Amino acid sequence: MAQTAAPYGLRPVKRADGLPYAGAVTEYDIDPAGYNTNIFNGSLVFINANGFIQICTATGADATTNALPAGASSLTGAIGVFVGCEYVNAQGQLVNSQYYPANTVAPSGTRIKAYIVSDPDVLFQVQLDGTITQAALGANTFLAAAQTTSTGSTRTGNSTSAFESTVVTTTAAFRIVEFASPVSDAFPDVLVKFNPGYHSLTQAVGI
Repeated sequence: MAQTAAPYGLRPVKRADGLPYAGAVTEYDIDPAGYNTNIFNGSLVFINANGFIQICTATGADATTNALPAGASSLTGAIGVFVGCEYVNAQGQLVNSQYYPANTVAPSGTRIKAYIVSDPDVLFQVQLDGTITQAALGANTFLAAAQTTSTGSTRTGNSTSAFESTVVTTTAAFRIVEFASPVSDAFPDVLVKFNPGYHSLTQAVGI
């Protein structure tokens, strides 16, 4: 039952073809010189022009001013969902972390590895920010608010991003494909999938 607002970003659940999600991730790099924003487990991320992972700062509400990854008609898409990282800290210790702490710098000769669910056919469970009806099935949704360095918990390492309950039939980043909790809940959980073009691997435009 989802009667309390407790959003958690995007959680991979299964594939669109019905097969289970087996935990596959792709390894990308975060800038070893440091990136100034926390990236939490469950956050939407993209590959920037320098080839490093950053957090998406647009909601995906449309393909123009709110286009993924960063708005201003920059529709090159997200690469997927961040689920953790690995880096060497200043004491030389190998750290496996639920989230990337802002401004973490890699010691010389080391990497900051980000683990990303990059398969565009994965279905993600998300919590909506309000009530819906049965008619929401098949409609589109998007982040209820843009992700920032604060849209998550440094205690748990998890995202706190919710998705928009005022669903649309116009183009947007995600399609609601299944209900994961009763439709009558105050803050229902649903399964969503990237719409074509909003994921980098379904986008014909290069980065």
